[in-house]
Amino acid sequence: MRATSPVIVGRDEEIGLLSSALDAVRRRSGRALFLLGEAGIGKSRLVGECAYRAYGFGMPVLRGRATSTGLVVPFRPLAEALASRFRAAGTPTDPELAPYHPALARLVPEWRRGGSPGYPETVVELAEALLRLLSVLGREAGCTILLEDLHDCDTETVAVVEYVIDNLADLPILFLGTLRPEPGPALDLVRSAERRHTATVREMGPLRDDRVRALTGACLEARPEEIPESVHRRLAERAAGNPYLLEVLLADLLDTGRLRRTDDGWQAAEQPDGSVPSDIVRSWARRLERLDEPVRDLLLASATLGSQFSVTVLQTVTGFEDRALFTHLRSAVEAGVIAPDGAAPDRYTFRHSLTAEALVSSLAPAERASLARRAAGAIEHSGQPLDEDGRQLVASLQLAAGNRAGAARQFAEAGRRMLASGAHGSAVVLLERAHPLAAESDRAAVAESLAVARAEGGDLTGALALADALPPVPARSEAAARRGRIHIELAWAAVMAERTAEAALQVEAARVLLGASPPPGRRAALVVVDGYLALLPGATATTGTGPGSGNGNGNGNRHGNGNGNGNGNGLERGPKPRDPAEADQAVREAAETAEAEGLPVVACQAWQLLALLRREEGFDAADAALERMLSISTEHALPVWRVEALVRLGANAFMRTGDASRLLSARAAATELGALLLTRTVDGLLAMNAVMCGRWEEAQEIIDRSAEASARVGDLSAHRYLLLAGATMAAHRGRRRDMDRALAAFRRAGGEQSLLVPLRSGLCRAFGALLEEDRERAAAGLDEALAWESDHPSYYYLSGRYGLRPLLRVLAGEADRAELEEARAAPGGCLAWNRQFLELADAVLLGREKDPAGAERLMASFDARSAPFPVARHLGLRLVADAARADGWGEPVAWLRTAEEYFYGAGVQPVASACRAALRQAGASVGQHRGGWDRIPSPLRTSGVTPREYEVFVLLPERPGNQQIARRLSISPRTVEKHMASLLSKTGRADRAALCEFASECAVESA
Repeated sequence: MRATSPVIVGRDEEIGLLSSALDAVRRRSGRALFLLGEAGIGKSRLVGECAYRAYGFGMPVLRGRATSTGLVVPFRPLAEALASRFRAAGTPTDPELAPYHPALARLVPEWRRGGSPGYPETVVELAEALLRLLSVLGREAGCTILLEDLHDCDTETVAVVEYVIDNLADLPILFLGTLRPEPGPALDLVRSAERRHTATVREMGPLRDDRVRALTGACLEARPEEIPESVHRRLAERAAGNPYLLEVLLADLLDTGRLRRTDDGWQAAEQPDGSVPSDIVRSWARRLERLDEPVRDLLLASATLGSQFSVTVLQTVTGFEDRALFTHLRSAVEAGVIAPDGAAPDRYTFRHSLTAEALVSSLAPAERASLARRAAGAIEHSGQPLDEDGRQLVASLQLAAGNRAGAARQFAEAGRRMLASGAHGSAVVLLERAHPLAAESDRAAVAESLAVARAEGGDLTGALALADALPPVPARSEAAARRGRIHIELAWAAVMAERTAEAALQVEAARVLLGASPPPGRRAALVVVDGYLALLPGATATTGTGPGSGNGNGNGNRHGNGNGNGNGNGLERGPKPRDPAEADQAVREAAETAEAEGLPVVACQAWQLLALLRREEGFDAADAALERMLSISTEHALPVWRVEALVRLGANAFMRTGDASRLLSARAAATELGALLLTRTVDGLLAMNAVMCGRWEEAQEIIDRSAEASARVGDLSAHRYLLLAGATMAAHRGRRRDMDRALAAFRRAGGEQSLLVPLRSGLCRAFGALLEEDRERAAAGLDEALAWESDHPSYYYLSGRYGLRPLLRVLAGEADRAELEEARAAPGGCLAWNRQFLELADAVLLGREKDPAGAERLMASFDARSAPFPVARHLGLRLVADAARADGWGEPVAWLRTAEEYFYGAGVQPVASACRAALRQAGASVGQHRGGWDRIPSPLRTSGVTPREYEVFVLLPERPGNQQIARRLSISPRTVEKHMASLLSKTGRADRAALCEFASECAVESA
């Protein structure tokens, strides 16, 4: 007889907490709750209550559970949770989720596509995609996700849960998780979240004595005072306040007739204490005895497989025919022992995980081992190939049967397959299980795989420590070849982490093991890794085949490849190779060898390195290497490497021509792949593209979309670049205050210690200084960028070194044609952004050399080349107009009028004013703009502030002196004094400090 309570007893505080959380989520205030307690304490009943209440509010509910079978299945609870929702409601069709379909394909089968699965590169990408999905599902009424038994879940799920609870504060999402207080990653997460105040943790203790009596009454449909005292005493002592144990023990009393209902109420039979089951095991043993033998055998076999089991596997183990199997399963369901698993039609689950444990414990140790051995043998010899789950199940059964070595082999193979699929955390768990169990002859191989799994999972220190502890192997043996491959893989991981010394040690260890004549494939891999190593700070080539010293790692992703486009987002760094021809030849041979040996990843790494090395030859040579990388990655279905190649090629195409169409195609490919981190990198490039092309709204939309998301996922490289793009946009719009604010955020994000410093100094600050008509400060910024590059050799092609700086030096009479030609001959000189400034500089020199026709031809070329860059175009016209007027060539008056009209319309008053002053000096008429009233805020306009006075007012937040204002607006200091006096009078401010403070407040409001 079943004895279960129809109501929850003794958990009023927990229910109140859940109710409060649901109310908060309905107000779009996210909540994360964890219920912590022993098995059977009532966590699942509360989860069910939460689901019931959420349904009542019209919330989508997603419910999943970790497997308690001991199997490591990456993301199992999350996939089950999504399936529980989509099975009934269908998958969401919101267009805004389309970019996240590839990242979520691992969890949602309907979103998987043919060919390469394109799984996300990191758990963080999947977690961000899940957060977006939950936000969409909760848009109307909120969303609830319930994950149970997190103590049994995989490390990948724990990482996703941590990310979600850290970022749901402002989203309509309730996360509720349950777990036992068992040491492990899940408990560590819960304790950490509690300390950080990102989650509420409720530790559920046993029921008090009065609650035990109330629960017993609820189970028996009787008033608490009707419960016989002897029954209550026994249940209170035996169950110790655990609701599940109480219900099981109560059912045993009912089944054995020691508690029965009479006309006078419930009565207990008087029996010696010894006849009462002393624990849950004896209780279940008695219940088994009352079942038919086939049903009992089926339940024992099922319990051996775990608290959840597959019907197919159970049939393999028991040998029952279909009809008999399902007859016995139905009997077990009717007995209240098991139930169908709602998440999977082929699976059943025990009513409680303790049930399976109790059934197995009811057997003698020898009988348990024999049953596990038979089950393992039946599964292994079923004729069906074993997947990762099957291997883990066989390993667990082998371990229960006492076969440690056999279990280790299965755990290790499952771990290696997990590693190959990219589930690094789960691979580490399985290989760590295998390592202490392995036979002496197998232990080193398991340790080698574990070292690689740790390295790829981010624990490079642990991986290197494990590699250092490996026993020695004979040089140039089969074991040495295997060990050498491991050292190469660890060296690559160390290079990606920019840990120069460790990478060099791993390369050297591989060389010692492989000898002077390693196999061709190994030698190619060594050359490539050593080539990248030589580009790290302070490194020197260890094999003599690398390209020299310096920096080569790019945007910080696992492939270590910057975009190579000269725009600063992960740009390749490093001085020119000591022997470029030798380095190029070695890496070229490595690439060809890798292709011949069937090592496409190594080949892609090599061609990527060649693209970097060939930059000094020009973009054509670099792009040829990237095109080969693209071809190999496409042929061998390496989607991430393919998108890497597309991004580099697209960025190069934009930088050479100003056309971003190929870069947009690369972003579409990254989005289709689900590579969210790479998509953020491309967004940074597109944002800077939009800035340089003067498309402010587009740039701001990209920055708003991606800057916060990149910070949330910890992608500092993309985040810094997006912040710099925002600062550069402010500078190119002449908004000094906004630029300073953005650069402060850039500095807080570590930008001053990044490779972006030259761009900050040149493309941002120096360009902004020119829009303030401060050429001295602009020149200082460009000199600062050049000095940084001299101390940190790099390929920063947009820092001004190859365009804007030569122009300013020519205008100042500090540079001759030789310096100009040197800049033009450099690879950076062919970029469209730089080329426009070099053509202006050349035109100025030709004008001085009395070649007006040649100068005008270059201005015509500049007119076409600068079309994509309106701010730079009009600034260039303003810069060269004075030289053209002085040397008598071109149309300086027309250029000044064009520039003045553009900058006045853009609100860049210093340049507009300077153009007007230059026109006056040229004797040209200057029309006054009296239509600027619309730019004056209403309170100031109603106070009578004029457009000219407002030009002064907008400069005051920086607290400049009258002389500075006069220079920037190209007016006299006396005129500034008159405007200041008028502003004080019209705004009612007491003094200049108060007026400046008021201007700052107005600037903040307008921003």
